[in-house]
Amino acid sequence: MPDNRIKDEERYRALRDKGMSKEKAARIANTPRKKSAKKGGEAKKYEKWSKSELYDKAGEVGIKGRSKMNKDELIDALRNH
Repeated sequence: MPDNRIKDEERYRALRDKGMSKEKAARIANTPRKKSAKKGGEAKKYEKWSKSELYDKAGEVGIKGRSKMNKDELIDALRNH
C-alpha cells in the first residue's frame, strides 16, 4: 500500500531496493529532483566536521547511542543511517 507522504513512490521503491532505510529513502524521494541535483556537493565531507557538529547532526536524524560514539563511529552512523 503506497504511503501518501511519499511524493515519488517509484524513486522511494528503487532506493529501498538498494538497501536504504525507510527514513533516508523517504527524505530523498520527497526532495524535488531539480533541488537535489543543485544541492549536491556543497557540504564539506564528514571527516572535516568537528565531533560536536557530527554529534548534533546525528541528533537531528535520530541516531541512538551517539553520546558513546567517537568521531569515526559518528561518521559511519551518519553515512549508514
